[in-house]
Amino acid sequence: MKTAFKSLLAAFLLACGAGASQAETLDVAAPDFTLKSRSGENLRLEDHRGQVVMLNFWASWCGPCRQEMPLMNDIYGQYKDLGFTILAVNVDENREEALRFLESVPVNYPILYDPESQVSELYQVQAMPTTVMIDRNGQARYIHYGFKPGYEDDYEQQIRELIRE
Repeated sequence: MKTAFKSLLAAFLLACGAGASQAETLDVAAPDFTLKSRSGENLRLEDHRGQVVMLNFWASWCGPCRQEMPLMNDIYGQYKDLGFTILAVNVDENREEALRFLESVPVNYPILYDPESQVSELYQVQAMPTTVMIDRNGQARYIHYGFKPGYEDDYEQQIRELIRE
């Protein structure tokens, strides 16, 4: 499964360039992982099977992340009762930097920590932020690199599509 995801992602990166910012359609199993959450518990992607998951990789130094996260929080509030969640994976080596960021940009969705970039490498994250939309069956269906105003509309369209399936 991990190899299939990496192969498909590598082909996309070659075709579009690592800095591509448009969404790409995928249909490959999302690699499972377990990370420590802000609440202190371990969260596993597989435990969210049956939900639509927006997997978002972000960093405290990322300006577009600062723009995107409040919009994602609104999306989370709107769709969380319909079988949707966000797992936001922070890639900072120092958790304190992430916590300071979250003081100025508070969010209600789960925050996970990947200080050694193991999950980021598993998903071959090339840009901040990177967002992967995962369907209820655990298939990675869309991937987005970067963020520009208006991307949140694409996120909502994809979330509605995946919730309806």
